Amino acid sequence: ACTGIENIDEAITLLEQNNWDLVAAINGVIPQENGILQSEYGGETLHGPAYGPTSHSTAASSTPSSSSAFRYVVPSRQIVERQPRMLDFRVEYRDRNVDVVLEDSSTVGDIKHILENELQIPASKMLLKGWKTGDVDDSTVLKTLHLPKNNSLYVLTPDLPPPSSSHSGALQESLNQNFMLIVTHREVQREYNLNFSGSSTIQEVKRNVYDLTSIPVRHQLWEGWPPSATDDSMTLAVSGLTFPCHRLTVGRRSSPVQTREQSEEQCTDVHMVSDSDGDDFEDATEFGVDDGEMFGVASSALRKSPMMPENAENEGDALLQFTAEFSSRYGDCHPVYFIGSLEAAFQEAFYGKARDRKLLAIYLHHDESVLTNVFCSQMLCAESIVSYLSQNFITWAWDMTKEANRARFLTMCTRHFGSVVAQTIRTQKTDQFPLFLIIMGKRSSNEVLNVIQGNTTVDELMMRLIAAMEIFSAQQQEDIKDEDEREARENVKREQDEAYRISLEADRAKREAQEREMAEQFRLEQIRKEQEEEREAIRLSLEQSLPPEPKEESTESVSKLRIRTPSGEFFERRFLASSKLQVVFDFVASKGYPWEEYKLLGTFPRRDVTQLDPNKSLLEVKLYPQETLFLEAKE
Repeated sequence: ACTGIENIDEAITLLEQNNWDLVAAINGVIPQENGILQSEYGGETLHGPAYGPTSHSTAASSTPSSSSAFRYVVPSRQIVERQPRMLDFRVEYRDRNVDVVLEDSSTVGDIKHILENELQIPASKMLLKGWKTGDVDDSTVLKTLHLPKNNSLYVLTPDLPPPSSSHSGALQESLNQNFMLIVTHREVQREYNLNFSGSSTIQEVKRNVYDLTSIPVRHQLWEGWPPSATDDSMTLAVSGLTFPCHRLTVGRRSSPVQTREQSEEQCTDVHMVSDSDGDDFEDATEFGVDDGEMFGVASSALRKSPMMPENAENEGDALLQFTAEFSSRYGDCHPVYFIGSLEAAFQEAFYGKARDRKLLAIYLHHDESVLTNVFCSQMLCAESIVSYLSQNFITWAWDMTKEANRARFLTMCTRHFGSVVAQTIRTQKTDQFPLFLIIMGKRSSNEVLNVIQGNTTVDELMMRLIAAMEIFSAQQQEDIKDEDEREARENVKREQDEAYRISLEADRAKREAQEREMAEQFRLEQIRKEQEEEREAIRLSLEQSLPPEPKEESTESVSKLRIRTPSGEFFERRFLASSKLQVVFDFVASKGYPWEEYKLLGTFPRRDVTQLDPNKSLLEVKLYPQETLFLEAKE
């Protein structure tokens, strides 16, 4: 009524997250600045949204006899000032837990500053994890995250070294270990082998068990936890569990209301037995009390347990009790009832691959019908019926005895099958029960193929099941054909897409190879140009540094050298006989033949001039008065 949430399970989950604090649950869903939610119980004011154009005059004119527990009014600073909402955080860091309480107007950075004082860790080194929303930074205001009242976070410090003590090392090793928990579900005598890391918490184990057994955490009754496991936020590594395997037992906690009723019945039975004698029963009619009233309590104590609890929290729990009670009444040879909601049964029966789909059989039980015992014991428990149902049907059951359960099923029926089917079931008389509904899933809707009443025989029931199966088989073959064609088209499309992808990758690889080749050629060309420019610069420098060529009529001793290039060309030059051999090398290099790459060879005798000391004069190396040399490239 306050939030507009119509899903009961979602509403209960929100209440559980807020420890059943109605105000906190509403504030966690509805932005508080939109209005206030005002309670008429004791004048308490609850913050929440104001729906509709309600004015102060309208709110004042409303009569106090209104049946609504809450009324919405437009927020006004003159009426109420918004109180800050407090948020509780439990922050886990290694082997420590820190409790932080802040207003929702605070930021994430404020939490870090508090933790900085508590943990002695710089806020800049902290990574605060565990948020239910997306990216969160230090400037994020808590109110914008729409958090519940109680929150659990943990701190990571990747930039800080781990503690060096042996205890911390052993704890870290335990956190990295895997624990095998063998959990026995007491009511159905079924075992679950669950693997959890040492860093998992006891609360996480209980939530996973809830997914398997449909027993809410608050209703779970455990046996086998170590005495040291006192807090659900404790990790398995420090809880004292036996490594590597530990056995636990879980069951459903008895309802306090049922316990009181049972104790009252027991007390009443004892009172009736101890105080009643023959004279009391003989004289009872004189006081206007008939036998039925005198024995009403005793007969109710002898009555069978209901097939299904009234107002069960979820359909899975109700089906567990239904199966157990059915087995106790009619034996273990009975259809395997699907444990779960009707929506889950639809999912199991209709929404798999076409080859795996089945018909859905819904058995509607009624304890007050005279046909129920005969139908259950002789029809449903017949081996042929049980075998045929298990092979071809998903069987789901519901008890229509209690009015609340009947209304609940009619609501589900209207939602899934439409008002016509719901009205058909609603008009069935008690003596026409039990009913057996055969449902076939179609593309757009679920079709009720048959409604079988309790006044039937085994043969007739089997014939009607077979007839429904024939209709379903024909539809299933069409669905299989359509599915195969669709899968074939999808396979062709996938193959085409894969071929196109491979072609694109080949083209891209080819283009990249060409680009790399062009880039390499360009790089090599640049290197060649730079080398040529460098050589040219060196050649010019050497050419300019050469001493002038002496004249033929010079009075000094002159050596005339004739040098032959690898291409067969000759060039001549005169040098002073006193000039060093290095001058000849520089002259040859200035012509483009550096002595690092070419050898200068003499003819008679044949010798490598480049191996001689370049600081000796031409006269000393016997290149005087004239000599013919030739150039040869070095290997």
